[in-house]
Amino acid sequence: MNNIKVNFPRWASYNVAVEHLIRDGLDCEYVYGPPITKRTLELGSKYAPDYVCTPFKYNLGSYIEAIENGANTLIQIGGACRLNYYGEVHEQILKDLGYNVKFVNMANAKLAKPLTFYDEFKKINPNLNLAKITQATLVAVKMVDYLDKIEDYIRENVGFEVVEGSFDNLHKEFLEDLRHVKDKKELNVIYKLYLRKFKNLEINKPKNPLKVGIIGEYYTIMDDYSNHFIEKELAKKGIIVKRWMNLSNSIFHNEKEEEVKKKIRKYAKFNMGATAMFTIQKAIEYAKDGCDGLIHLKSFGCTPEIDTMPVLQRISEDYKIPIIYFSFDTQTSDVGINTRIEAFYDMMMMRKEKVK
Repeated sequence: MNNIKVNFPRWASYNVAVEHLIRDGLDCEYVYGPPITKRTLELGSKYAPDYVCTPFKYNLGSYIEAIENGANTLIQIGGACRLNYYGEVHEQILKDLGYNVKFVNMANAKLAKPLTFYDEFKKINPNLNLAKITQATLVAVKMVDYLDKIEDYIRENVGFEVVEGSFDNLHKEFLEDLRHVKDKKELNVIYKLYLRKFKNLEINKPKNPLKVGIIGEYYTIMDDYSNHFIEKELAKKGIIVKRWMNLSNSIFHNEKEEEVKKKIRKYAKFNMGATAMFTIQKAIEYAKDGCDGLIHLKSFGCTPEIDTMPVLQRISEDYKIPIIYFSFDTQTSDVGINTRIEAFYDMMMMRKEKVK
């Protein structure tokens, strides 16, 4: 190993896949920042522009904490919204703060041109081996897919666990074992082993539990701390959580734009940017599939998701399905969120009783 110490901001469970890519593909040390806490957000908010979206602040705070942990090379990705510009602004802010680190912006790479990723990775380690990074990338991509499959199963069942904490504890074990995977064969073994273990956990699931479809903005949906652990709060009430939006679905398993437009044309004719089309499409699907309610999550100021809200209200009215909206910023209170979830739960239960 060289003395290159790389960090990518904390994001859901996906850092284990990033670690594999960096360690086994780039032959560099991967530095974890600490888990996201109030301090992470405070650091990011202190140095970020006032009206930038909350994920920007989480990422900035995560970088600073990673630098404190010894990281000297930072990575940022691109996306379909302002995320595409995060890297440039983060880099400038960190330079202004006096941090002497290398910043590699993967927004410069394009999915349609895989070799552009190789070019960016060479900025991290000039001695990069093409075969090695290719192999590690394939394993990391598959790891993300398996992560999402396991976590989908958890959402369907964690609210009915007989032994409190059994799903969470097994999930932590799964993530730790993923960190030691060397190749695709090992990865497949670990996935099958843990899928079997999760299915062997004892649950007491009623015949017709409440089901909620979660839709909204990319980062906030996927990161527990950003959405104040809303999925865990729903699970405590014995609610199945349906959530299509994850990394593997949004990048590798999504439909083409024209196909999505056909499905949502009654409600929207244009692509409003970022995840907006998928938000509308999945809201319709969840309503048709018998969900008892919809929960829309976004960070404060996320323009594409703000644009979807009048459309979602129409879907709610047409399908007679309740919907609740959460917009998260630096001042969001756990107490306020839990109070609203309680009221929404009561609303869904009354609706369910009326439909019987």
